[in-house]
Amino acid sequence: MVNDPIGDLIARIKNAAQRSRQKVTTPASKMRARVLDVLLEEGYIRGYHLVEKPGAFPEFEIELKYFDGQPVIVEISRVSKPGRRVYSSIKDLKPVKNGLGISILSTPKGVMSDTAARDANVGGEVLCRVY
Repeated sequence: MVNDPIGDLIARIKNAAQRSRQKVTTPASKMRARVLDVLLEEGYIRGYHLVEKPGAFPEFEIELKYFDGQPVIVEISRVSKPGRRVYSSIKDLKPVKNGLGISILSTPKGVMSDTAARDANVGGEVLCRVY
């Protein structure tokens, strides 16, 4: 049992990128799927798919993306943690690395990147930052 599923997902992606792995697996959940959808839309991962084995919990197999041998995800960090939730209105949300990175937010309209949240004019819980 994992207390922080998003933190677990981030740690798995970060560790796999440091070890130059092509793929990484993580237990499947709806929240992880939404975060992976945002990473896929923004071009930080190649893709992911659901792997179901008989007698085991379903897992996502994530294909990491590399450019010239370096991982596309240079840094990924958890912002809002179970012990300290971080919420941001859209006017207080600052660009990550002068627009080179993204923040992933959980909003009333779903999980989305900071640019999509600005377009929808909605704030929410800042899950993580990626660049």
